[in-house]
Amino acid sequence: MPAGSSSKRERQYEHIRKSAQDRGESAERAKEIAARTVNKERARSGESQTASRASVRDPKSAYQRGGQRSHSGAEGPTKDQLYEEAKKRNIHGRSSMTKKQLENALGR
Repeated sequence: MPAGSSSKRERQYEHIRKSAQDRGESAERAKEIAARTVNKERARSGESQTASRASVRDPKSAYQRGGQRSHSGAEGPTKDQLYEEAKKRNIHGRSSMTKKQLENALGR
């Protein structure tokens, strides 16, 4: 957990981590899942200094979505998720690309 997190976020992190471990995830993977979920919720509520576009614009919270947009779903990752990956890979022209073009540029 990031320094300065509220006690609510600390409890939320521990609950998610424990639930993931109870489902059979490794301790390291459970920590990652909990941290990502809590950080996204912090970004959505304006508690973090930085936030990805996908974290802020997604109309459903992670809890409501319940894994609907995992990378293995029928539609695969969202356009925002593809955009974030293209941004990390420094693909030029990504801002004007469609979802299909982003998928092609990323080799999917």
